Amino acid sequence: MSDLSFLPETNWRCGKCGEKLTPRITNVEYLGNTFTMELLACEKCGLVLIPEDLARGRMFEVEQLLEDK
Repeated sequence: MSDLSFLPETNWRCGKCGEKLTPRITNVEYLGNTFTMELLACEKCGLVLIPEDLARGRMFEVEQLLEDK
């Protein structure tokens, strides 16, 4: 893991290929808007883990803001 990462070290593995997930800057798109954030991702296949607290918390809040426009 990078010394600049804000994500805690985990033992999570990719459900698709079994490789260890590592922090990676990722672009997330929703309703035509792109957000850049650091998420755990598989270095081999690129699968990205979006944690439940992010999906139900901050992303839900952003979704509500964007849909209200």
